[in-house]
Amino acid sequence: MIPFALVATMTGSVLMADNPIDTQLPNAPELAGYGDMTVGVRQLEMVNPGQIDILSIEPDAARPATFPTYDRPLTVEMWYPAEAGATGDTSMKAFLRDGATEVTLKGRAVRDAAPAGKGYPLILISHGYPGNRFLMSHLAENIASKGYVVASIDHTDSTYRTQAAFGSTLVNRSLDQLFVLEEMAQMTDEGGDFAGLYDADNAGLIGYSMGGYGAIVTAGGGVTEASVGYSWGGPHGTLGIHQAGSDTHNALPDARIKTAVAIGPWGMNTGFWSADGLAGIQIPMMFIAGSQDETSLYEEGVRAIWENASGLPHALLTYVNGGHNSAAPMPAPKESYYFSEDKGFNISEHYSDPVWDTVRMNNIAQHFVTAWMDTHLKGDSEKATYLDLVEVSNAGVWSMNEDGTPKEDHSYWKGFAQNTAKGLKYEVKSAAK
Repeated sequence: MIPFALVATMTGSVLMADNPIDTQLPNAPELAGYGDMTVGVRQLEMVNPGQIDILSIEPDAARPATFPTYDRPLTVEMWYPAEAGATGDTSMKAFLRDGATEVTLKGRAVRDAAPAGKGYPLILISHGYPGNRFLMSHLAENIASKGYVVASIDHTDSTYRTQAAFGSTLVNRSLDQLFVLEEMAQMTDEGGDFAGLYDADNAGLIGYSMGGYGAIVTAGGGVTEASVGYSWGGPHGTLGIHQAGSDTHNALPDARIKTAVAIGPWGMNTGFWSADGLAGIQIPMMFIAGSQDETSLYEEGVRAIWENASGLPHALLTYVNGGHNSAAPMPAPKESYYFSEDKGFNISEHYSDPVWDTVRMNNIAQHFVTAWMDTHLKGDSEKATYLDLVEVSNAGVWSMNEDGTPKEDHSYWKGFAQNTAKGLKYEVKSAAK
């Protein structure tokens, strides 16, 4: 059989793929559904001046007296509530994991629609290594429809097309997140491009894999002394700015970020985190993981991060038997269904899971992120009830009266229809260590 990507190449635009990011399955949990607001989307270009140029530092040479600097470019995709009834282009152009194939994604957000409303919470999204700002577009668009402004970052040196030395990602990930927060804050000031549209003082952060690593750093988790010295990490100790207990890291957390969600956060498995460093986390966090995560690991990875995090309320949502791609990536674009000789794997594997259906994973993530962010950024106590669950979804008891009200022994996961809460765990650790 001829691979789809080859057919598309042979026939040009005749077989333009339909790659929806907004699919809702019949068994999607309640809060996964789109909100009532029309959504707009636009591209923003930002430049962070005077940043250490990690790529220009030779790790094997003598430490330079001063590190070279450059103006670091960052592209951001912004989803936001728009004027009701806005119409227009709802497609997005994105590159695949191969770094070469450009595809069209289809959602509901209208390109460059006029913003509407005031004072929405701001959420930053930070992709993995490598990734891009569209990798979690399903989640960005979904929560924007519920009254959030979402800024998803293309991290330079870490995208599919700019992937470079890993040390740049280690050093810059949290710095990028906080720089974009500040730039977004300036744009909503009086006279700014989006004056009053959102409240940058009431912000959340969502990070996947290396984005989750960055979210932990941004939240106050400091890396270990050992990781600062890794030969394959930040050259000549440049990662030391994020070391636990250092003056630079103590000054890093920004009070405007009130909460974070870290999906498959990386680093525990390679010695970047310790109990002392994770005790520095200053905001409540929800961690999301697959119990068979082969990249960040589970028991000795994401779960260990959650167990060692500070004494604030922290939650862990587990996709039982899910891998590293649990929850975060959008559905694999059809053009990705081919084996890359250069990468050594089927490109679609970058977006998919061997066990879980991607849309099902996305819908569950949309549900829980909505409940978490509404609780922590909007003070919605009703949404907090969607997080008050028996730990193992399979153990929940469905017990309802004929009129649809729950009986006393009803313990099924709120928001999930009967027989649909399967293969999940939700645990909360709130007691101070």
